[in-house]
Amino acid sequence: MGCCSGRCTLIFICTLQLVLALERQVFDFLGYQWAPILANFFHIIMVILGLFGTIQYRPRYIVVYTVWVALWVAWNVFIICYYLDVGGLSKDSDLLTFNISAHHSWWSEHGPGCVRREMPEAPGVRTTESHSYITVMGCLMDYQYIEVVHSGTQILVALLGFVYACYVVSAITEEEDSFDFIGGFDPFPLYHVNEKPSHLLLKPMYLST
Repeated sequence: MGCCSGRCTLIFICTLQLVLALERQVFDFLGYQWAPILANFFHIIMVILGLFGTIQYRPRYIVVYTVWVALWVAWNVFIICYYLDVGGLSKDSDLLTFNISAHHSWWSEHGPGCVRREMPEAPGVRTTESHSYITVMGCLMDYQYIEVVHSGTQILVALLGFVYACYVVSAITEEEDSFDFIGGFDPFPLYHVNEKPSHLLLKPMYLST
């Protein structure tokens, strides 16, 4: 009963992780955040693997999911430090885009309450590349805090998944050990039982002849 309850909870947590990861992936694509896009892609694969292992009673798959969840927590801690400018990191750098482009978080211009205005170039200023200056006003929350909330939510759900994954692996392993102890995996249990009586029944027949 406990294992079934733990499995059901872990299935729910993995499903919730998939929904949150897909939601985050959409906004990272809109902001051209290539490093988070790759991280989200691997996260989705590992969560699906953990979900499959939970449904099919495959503890090895759940162990792989558990290891990945620990790495996922570390990644989200890094994202929080990045957006809060902790440890020499700067949210204004192009680290998350691999220095390919100067794009930043999609929430920096499309956050709740934000009003986005494009200012054309000054007349008489012509360059080979056309640029426009963008001003954002009226945001109810700065975009870095929105990203921190996203990462904090990911960490919370991942920690719950880690705890329940360890519990499910332990429960499945105990069930397999108890089944093995009572002879559940003995390939020839009936032959050992029936072999001796057959010889005992045939022996008197040979003596009578």
